[in-house]
Amino acid sequence: MPDRLTDAASASPPMGIGWRHPHYRELLERRPELGFLEVHSENFFAQGGAALAVLEQARAHYPLSLHGVGLSLGSVQGVDPWHLAQLERLVRRVEPVRVSDHASFARGPFRGASVHAADLLPIPLTREALDVLCANVQQVQERLQRRFMVENLSSYLSWKADPVDPPLLEPDFLSQLAQRTGCALLVDVNNLYVNALNARAAGAPGDPLQRCLNWLDAIAPAHVGEIHLAGHCRASDEFGDIVIDDHGSRVCPDVWRLYAYAVARFGPVPTLIEWDTDIPALDVLLDEAARARALAASRDGVSA
Repeated sequence: MPDRLTDAASASPPMGIGWRHPHYRELLERRPELGFLEVHSENFFAQGGAALAVLEQARAHYPLSLHGVGLSLGSVQGVDPWHLAQLERLVRRVEPVRVSDHASFARGPFRGASVHAADLLPIPLTREALDVLCANVQQVQERLQRRFMVENLSSYLSWKADPVDPPLLEPDFLSQLAQRTGCALLVDVNNLYVNALNARAAGAPGDPLQRCLNWLDAIAPAHVGEIHLAGHCRASDEFGDIVIDDHGSRVCPDVWRLYAYAVARFGPVPTLIEWDTDIPALDVLLDEAARARALAASRDGVSA
């Protein structure tokens, strides 16, 4: 099976930004120096139209990374055939450097029908769930004829532990996925930090930053195909406080520190700046990408 992650072996990692509608025209006119653009796959499933035409214009100047939110890789119902067919058609059309989705589920049976939750829901980190995820990821890779990437999730609920099939630790779960299927891991550093902060709020012991460093230490560098960076926010209501991975602000200092550590551990891995809500001027995203580039170039890392 072809491995399309070859740019990860270069001396300086490609830096990309999430390309969203408010920046379509400006980016094509300015053509700033970037290693790649990431778009959400599902936004370009139509077989024609303005969106696909704009994407093909971008493809003439930049490598593309397709990042999905709807494959529902953890679903026991399997991958939706229509969704996979649209993804395959898009992949063949734009020839992206990387294709990815999340270690999550969205599809399931409800009142006799198959429904889609339109959300990224966490899967139990059990061996049974791992079997399902592996089978679905392998199906996607065989259909696309390329190595796929799977992202760790920011989650806001957890499954009750089953004493018959106790859960694995998340890095062990994802490492086994990579080993069994040959897929790559898309490490979202902000998701790690959001989960660690919420775990502390729920009473988990230990320092959230150290919890993230331990997670990164448990992942083999050979399994990592891309890194995501983003901002998050805090929300409060009568039920308490929560940190939300909203992709609506600059990367915070602790996530930058985690990124420096990740680069020192994993090497020159392609890195993306995600920004999906309260989208600022394009120059703000380019500034974040420049900071990531500078950190990756120094590769000094952070000691645990």
